[in-house]
Amino acid sequence: MVMQGAHPGLTGGLTGPIQRVRWRTAPERAGRHAAVVATGGGASMDPRGARPTGLTRRAFLQRSAVAGLGITGLLGGLTSCRERTPSAGGGTPTPGLASPDNPVTLPLYDDVPAIADGLSPEAGPLRIFNWNDYIYKKVLKAFEAEYGVEIEYTQFAGMNEAMSKVQNDTVRFDLFFPTIENLPKLVAAKKLQPLNLSYLPNLQNVWPQLRDPWYDRGARYSVPYMTWKTGIGYRRDHVDDPGALDMPFDIYWDERWRGKVNLLDEYRETIGMALVRTGVPDMNTHDEQAIRAAGAALNELNDLVDVKVAPGDYQKIAEGQAWVTYSWSGNMNYAQYYLPEGVGPEVLGFYYPPEGGWEVSNDLIVISSQAESPVLAHHFINFLLDIDNGLTNFGYEGYQPPFVGVTEAEWLKAGYIPENLRTTIVTEQDFAKGQPILALPPEIDQIYQDVWTEFKAGI
Repeated sequence: MVMQGAHPGLTGGLTGPIQRVRWRTAPERAGRHAAVVATGGGASMDPRGARPTGLTRRAFLQRSAVAGLGITGLLGGLTSCRERTPSAGGGTPTPGLASPDNPVTLPLYDDVPAIADGLSPEAGPLRIFNWNDYIYKKVLKAFEAEYGVEIEYTQFAGMNEAMSKVQNDTVRFDLFFPTIENLPKLVAAKKLQPLNLSYLPNLQNVWPQLRDPWYDRGARYSVPYMTWKTGIGYRRDHVDDPGALDMPFDIYWDERWRGKVNLLDEYRETIGMALVRTGVPDMNTHDEQAIRAAGAALNELNDLVDVKVAPGDYQKIAEGQAWVTYSWSGNMNYAQYYLPEGVGPEVLGFYYPPEGGWEVSNDLIVISSQAESPVLAHHFINFLLDIDNGLTNFGYEGYQPPFVGVTEAEWLKAGYIPENLRTTIVTEQDFAKGQPILALPPEIDQIYQDVWTEFKAGI
């Protein structure tokens, strides 16, 4: 397996400050074996050792409401109504902006076909473009061994960087892992090929609402990868429960935590948090005045608390560099493995309102329209959607796959998540009560970016 693409300006190869991913620089903890997980230019270390006892594929399927569904019926429902858009003449049509209230069927193009049924996998290599270390090395190596191929894994440091490289054709990839708001841009630019669902029988293991999602009806171009909630990570031994506040996000503006506040370096999500804090519940608002007011509120943080906007929040909160963060649930799940010796996971907390309303989402797996190994790419997607492989991956990543047939109690019983972090568990009901980050019209997105640039300039 070849790991590529250290972020410019970082040292140590793949070791570096990457968000939504777990970079491996922590020293070996007592009782935890440190394993090399990257090669080339330096090695990063895996602080995790013995894994929790997971739920087996059999146990999942026994509990699954879809275990009895025939795969023919499932795929038949997902592959119907595949209208195509002619490619000649008028350029690339832009699909409408998708939302849960406005489901979108993405267009198909005659000059970007799906692969045919029944093809044999290519000899590789399989090129993956993803967040650093966002697939467990053990899972990658298992696929390499099963298919006798090599995987080339190229990392990116943030979604803006990744999208720029894909849109400008400066990276070669078979598989890419974007967020949902970027999917329509990729389809409109013909950067993706449609999926052939006959290669993906394990799609039946996924929650029904994500097998036929509002952002890609019929799963024409994407399947879900991991789920998360975005909320308040905090040190329970230093900070009171944010849920006791009338507005929990006020915790970031509390001068008592000066020097200990860390926010996500993701403009849509952090501005979305500030919108909610300033009384605008819609994290995707098009109201320029509201967006700029949220930006002004963020600007206050520089003087009030000396805010940090930096990656690696899971490590910072575990080691006490931060006491309160705006964080993805998976990162807080992972923070327990960076705690100093003698400090237990009970010091960690994650607040997400039980009534919902804040961000909850998933990222995607898609295939390049220029993929050199598209059949192999389909096989890899199906491999990740296998329940055993998915649980192995989750046991390392801390981000939860949207598998059917498992309850919150079962996640806790399996040992993947400590009781005090049960709020990191993502359920189908969370998706119904929360809100995703949506695609925006370009002129509105530019306002968000301008506000973010001003905020970052003051840090």
